[in-house]
Amino acid sequence: MAVPRTLRLHEADNVIIAVDSVAAGSALPEGITAARHIPKGHKVAARPIAAGEAIRKFGQVIGFAGSAIAPGDWVHEHNVVLQAFERDYAFATEARPDSGLLPGEAPATFQGFRRADGRVGTRNYIGILSSVNCSATVAEFIADAVTRSGVLDDYPNIDGVVAFTHGTGCGMASKGEEYDILARTQWGYASHPNFASVLVVGLGCEVFQIPRMMKEYGIVPGASFQSLTIQESGGTRKSIEAGVAKITEMLAHANAATRESVPVSELTLALQCGGSDGYSGLTANPALGAAVDLLVRHGGTAILSETPEIFGAEHLLTRRAESEAVGRRIVELIDWWTDYAARTGGELNNNPSPGNKAGGLTTILEKSLGAVAKGGTSTLRGVYRYAERIDRKGFVYMDTPGYDPVAATGQVAGGANMLCFTTGRGSAYGCKPTPSVKLATNSDLFRRMEEDMDINCGDILDGVSIEAKGREIFELVLDIASGRRSKSELLGYGRNEFVPWQLGAVM
Repeated sequence: MAVPRTLRLHEADNVIIAVDSVAAGSALPEGITAARHIPKGHKVAARPIAAGEAIRKFGQVIGFAGSAIAPGDWVHEHNVVLQAFERDYAFATEARPDSGLLPGEAPATFQGFRRADGRVGTRNYIGILSSVNCSATVAEFIADAVTRSGVLDDYPNIDGVVAFTHGTGCGMASKGEEYDILARTQWGYASHPNFASVLVVGLGCEVFQIPRMMKEYGIVPGASFQSLTIQESGGTRKSIEAGVAKITEMLAHANAATRESVPVSELTLALQCGGSDGYSGLTANPALGAAVDLLVRHGGTAILSETPEIFGAEHLLTRRAESEAVGRRIVELIDWWTDYAARTGGELNNNPSPGNKAGGLTTILEKSLGAVAKGGTSTLRGVYRYAERIDRKGFVYMDTPGYDPVAATGQVAGGANMLCFTTGRGSAYGCKPTPSVKLATNSDLFRRMEEDMDINCGDILDGVSIEAKGREIFELVLDIASGRRSKSELLGYGRNEFVPWQLGAVM
């Protein structure tokens, strides 16, 4: 009978990872006998661990033994606890110049849409934004009416007319952090390079006023931007008719956009993980990190986010910060989130989710170490607020919640024109206007949900190198940026995944 495969990730670790399901009594490498059944992706004690002793994976602390743990025991939430411990932030000690192209390496390119402001899109949509939930239905009806009419058949360069609606925009203060977040998000989408044109639909009396947004961001109506309100247009039916007329006027302008060869420095890649499991930090996340290092080497930009999911691993980012000031911004975000969780009656270790735990992730510290691997090894060049426009090249960080649709919405608003999403449990997610590439952490998931997954990273456990898989991801990202459809695009995802971060009281 074959010995179940296990992995030791670092010489300092006191746990090993069960790559395969382990039956009770199984002989494991390193002279260990499994004391009980160990699910695949979960942890096995590699030596005696005393009560209160730190449990280490990746050479890092992921928790503490809640009781004495014997070699061969299953290590999971029944015998692991969290407690405070010191992290050495070592600000900027591992920062280094980004390497740039290797000798003889040709600059990578893709086929994109160059916009009037110089930025580059990977898709060519017409977007319809609602300023408030009260105008969401009309925005959806306008998009549906244009799509059903068949008029888009005459404009082959347009990828579609899509409504982006949300649940806020009123019942909120007209100034302060919550309003500013919504304003940045709406402007980030309205000016996104994956849109040829945008129509914003309002009710008319809401807190989030369209004229105010236009004034604050210097927006001038034209072929790329139009707006209307239901109250001024005369109600629902007349607003739909007016909206369809405005979209019709935009079609020729949008269809005039064509793809051209552009350097990879015009690519901004959002990094996401959801439905993570015990394999995430072993396969898909480090492979995506290798792709990020390739992207940065070619002058592109990658955005790591989800602040509650770097908790406990933030010291790995502060060391890579280009300066102490950039590193301290990461620590400030962690402090804010710790306080925010306390004020709202939560705790950061409410994450991992039940699905994460079933997949082998025990604590937020363990999950965070795997999540940070998506960012590769490049120097951290900047830290941004939610939905703030990214204005630096290289590897950067944006503060977002860990909830995937909210996090991705902020990244797209910041300018991400491509997105990579790793998953071990099988997240059903797609994004518009930014294509989402789905990476399966294990082969079982890839086979089970092959219609949803673009790349299988589970074969890393069978011997494919992290570097080779990173190259595969990088090349697929370029293909999809150039027009090839991702699996989630083929399924039609992206219409309901616009979810701005709603922070503060609803009044």
